[in-house]
Amino acid sequence: MSTEDFDLVIRARQALIDGALRGATIGVRDGVVAQIGELDDEFNGTDAVSLPDDHVLLPGMIDTHVHINDPGRSDWEGFETATRAALKGGYTTLVDMPLNSLPSTVSVDALETKKAAAEDNCYVDMGFWGGAIPGNIADLEPLHKAGVFGFKCFLADSGVPEFPPLDAQQLEEHLTETARIGALMIVHAEDPTTLQSAPVVPGRLYSDFLASRPDACEVAAIRVVIEAVRRTGARAHILHLSSALALDDIRAAKAEGLPLTVETCPHYLSFTAETIREGSTAHKCCPPIRGQANQDALWEGLRDGTIDSVVSDHSPSTAELKQTDIGDFSTAWGGVSSIQVAFTAVWTAARDRGFEIADVARWMCEKPAQIVGLRSKGAIAVGNSADLIDFAPNQAWEVRVDDLEHKNKISAYDGLQLTGQVENTWLRGSKVSTASAAGTFLQHDVD
Repeated sequence: MSTEDFDLVIRARQALIDGALRGATIGVRDGVVAQIGELDDEFNGTDAVSLPDDHVLLPGMIDTHVHINDPGRSDWEGFETATRAALKGGYTTLVDMPLNSLPSTVSVDALETKKAAAEDNCYVDMGFWGGAIPGNIADLEPLHKAGVFGFKCFLADSGVPEFPPLDAQQLEEHLTETARIGALMIVHAEDPTTLQSAPVVPGRLYSDFLASRPDACEVAAIRVVIEAVRRTGARAHILHLSSALALDDIRAAKAEGLPLTVETCPHYLSFTAETIREGSTAHKCCPPIRGQANQDALWEGLRDGTIDSVVSDHSPSTAELKQTDIGDFSTAWGGVSSIQVAFTAVWTAARDRGFEIADVARWMCEKPAQIVGLRSKGAIAVGNSADLIDFAPNQAWEVRVDDLEHKNKISAYDGLQLTGQVENTWLRGSKVSTASAAGTFLQHDVD
């Protein structure tokens, strides 16, 4: 029992506390969870909410892999539309990639330019990645001190000329620096040599596109990253794992104690190569969506903890770049637009495989927070930011692309039947909606 007064009291018969659902009363004061009691405890609050019995109180989801493309390519997305979509999709925190904005976030000046574009335009809390490209090692420490959550690099062509890849030697040099300053390197791991030797066939057949980015290009690149981590001691994170053939190498690296983490994405868990329609470039992404057996193995990688987290890799573009009228996989922009549906898509697929909502929250909230160093987010716990969502896990609905907040109405999920709907969201203890932008800027926690 508590006689203290709170700014907000939320009662839920199903609240995710310490990794399990139980009845609880949450007292929020000054934007943080101040006390967690039993369901029938007497908490006094200026505002009081009781969730329906079949709803679940969860921490707000955290997406550490989004391409907002602002400034410079805001016709692809933009902070306003991306964060509105994220809010409706159950997210309270995003970390934006250093490309495809112009300029890329490879210097402090570029970071300030990006923050100026985001100012007063974010409906959820927002953090930023820095970029690691040839020649910018001297920029890493200043960017780290300015609060970026780490540094992204490519090992193969990024698709935009202003963000060139690192070769194996440059990767090791940059990792040596990130190890020195205590920063995280996140890696788009595809091997350029393997890609150059793969067949590129123009046209509308997904099977031709899949052949152009074989499993071997991921496996080879991930082995390069593992070896560089072993030599430098740097922390590294493998982005958007698509190929399950790399799981054995990752398991071995983790068993060795190397500081390596791994993510996969909702589209790899929701779609399979066998079912992608001819010309459906909305499904094109790099690395690609692979076959059913591969997807099954990715789910097992999540089950046994080899894969740490699930993030959207929301990577939108215009219909012209996606070539929705032509449907040529060889030339269409690669990226899946998904931030508003990612969380519910994963929940829909996960529960069909026997997982619980606690598993999904671990992959899409707790682990992303741990990986990037957001100790005050990621769980409903005393002292944590009161970022909370009221989730109806059994609510069925159909994705209609025109109803999404995404700037460009293109989505691989259009027409898909999903289960689970976000009903209400609280950001730092205040109920939020798309009526006003309440997000703030974040930076990595400093010991």
